Amino acid sequence: MDDSSKTRQSLLLRVRNPHDDQAWNRFVTIYTPLIYRFAKRSGLQDADAADVTQEVFRTVTRSIKQFDYDSRIGSFRGWLKTVTRSRIYDFQNGKARQAVGTGDTAVHSFIEQQISQTDDEFWEQEYQKRVFDLACETIRDEFTESTWQAFWQTAIEGVDTKQTAAQLSLSTGAVYIAKSRVIARLRQEIQNIESEEE
Repeated sequence: MDDSSKTRQSLLLRVRNPHDDQAWNRFVTIYTPLIYRFAKRSGLQDADAADVTQEVFRTVTRSIKQFDYDSRIGSFRGWLKTVTRSRIYDFQNGKARQAVGTGDTAVHSFIEQQISQTDDEFWEQEYQKRVFDLACETIRDEFTESTWQAFWQTAIEGVDTKQTAAQLSLSTGAVYIAKSRVIARLRQEIQNIESEEE
């Protein structure tokens, strides 16, 4: 097992140490976009979403030592989603207290919105998107430009194989091989990233 794999497999244990900058940088890289987009989806403006994201990380910093991973109870990502919802609620509730009460049920509606199935789906989709983006960023330099473009155009953009081959001056077989190589490596990297929370 290489050092990067050891690092990945122990990320949740390593972030318990507030002085492990490498682990915290990796953690922030993975989860900041997810938390921020979830906060934005909840109706927060850019600056407020950024503030909530920082509050989530403060909470994680304080609470991670007590977090015990047990897949039977739930995932780390599920716990992080709960923390994020709580910080969004705290932010919204604080804003509501600052405003003059109108007797409406805005806070109640907000809570219902936060626990909806669509939010759960959104959280999971955003996580999967972030993992995919991060995996692409990580492996991109391992491939030549033509190999990457053969993969990207056919697998991501949906361009016809023959058209891609002609554009890249490759045979259709070379396009299939390039796509297959990148997909195999991408799957491996996605698996590595996802194993970090275990």
